[in-house]
Amino acid sequence: MHRAPFAKRGSSLRWQNRCMNESRDAVRPAEGYAGDITPELAWRWWQEGQAVLVDIRTSAEIAWVGFVPGTPHVAWKEWPGMAVNPGFDDALRAAVPAGARALMLCRSGIRSIAAARRATELGYEAYNILEGFEGDANANGHRGTQGGWRMRGLPWRQN
Repeated sequence: MHRAPFAKRGSSLRWQNRCMNESRDAVRPAEGYAGDITPELAWRWWQEGQAVLVDIRTSAEIAWVGFVPGTPHVAWKEWPGMAVNPGFDDALRAAVPAGARALMLCRSGIRSIAAARRATELGYEAYNILEGFEGDANANGHRGTQGGWRMRGLPWRQN
């Protein structure tokens, strides 16, 4: 049996885990903003002081679903009607220092794409957090079991 020169007996599982972690840590290219990142990478960058994590969900989502302690809330859209927040630019500038890396978190990683694009237009290095806070809906239409910040076991609270 031929083995690759880097392979050692018993190391294949470690190698697979390392490769999996590296791929989860990779920034995925995106159009109009710096890229898409996993919730775990967002958490690490935020904890290391490399970025500001910005929760762009509605006030209702923050109040009823939960939030990440210590993050600024800068709604991209607001309930009812889900109209774009006219104060988004000013609120983002107040929450994130000029030129900083901004990590956008929404419910499922969709609205945060538009917010990341706008933040990029404002001069930030902006990223979308894949899966968002709650992740995708499952077959029963419930969120929180198919990825997302909460399901990944990252810190959050509920009022």
